[in-house]
Amino acid sequence: MQKNKPKLLILSDIWGKEKSEWIDEYTSVLTPYFKIQYYDICCLGEIDKNQYTEEKLHLQFVNGGIEKATANLLKLEKEPVYILGFSTGGHIAWRAGLYGLKIKYLFAVSSTRLRYETEKPKTNINLSYGKNDPYIPRPIWFQKIGLSARFYKDEAHEMYRKKEIAKDIHQSIFNKLNLGETHSP
Repeated sequence: MQKNKPKLLILSDIWGKEKSEWIDEYTSVLTPYFKIQYYDICCLGEIDKNQYTEEKLHLQFVNGGIEKATANLLKLEKEPVYILGFSTGGHIAWRAGLYGLKIKYLFAVSSTRLRYETEKPKTNINLSYGKNDPYIPRPIWFQKIGLSARFYKDEAHEMYRKKEIAKDIHQSIFNKLNLGETHSP
């Protein structure tokens, strides 16, 4: 553990804080190593939660919410950061990186909308997807963008909500950042 902990932004999935009890699986393990800043991407994207359905939230994000969230994140964060983004949160982090946010390392989990991106931010990127997620980028996208990903067999889009996946994701963060932490399953 470090005295001057680096900053880690955690960007929620499309549901924001209302359905984020699972996030404790990440923050409880990562807090000793990082100064964590959690962002509800619905707040960042100025999303109306009055009709709190996946379809209504998704429509708002793809019709301007992603751009608003990206712009608001850029206003809030001026220093270099690490980012762990879930689903649309990972896509927002990616876009912020393209527009100038200095990202030391981006961990994007189930960020399927990246399949529409044609360039990548200038940083280290770690992607994770459930093999059964129908919207994961196609192999040609990974080839064109110059990245690979970890695919979890028999897992779907919201795999990151599972305790065993969370353990694996933060172990990956420890390994990539040479933090030396090892957790047994």
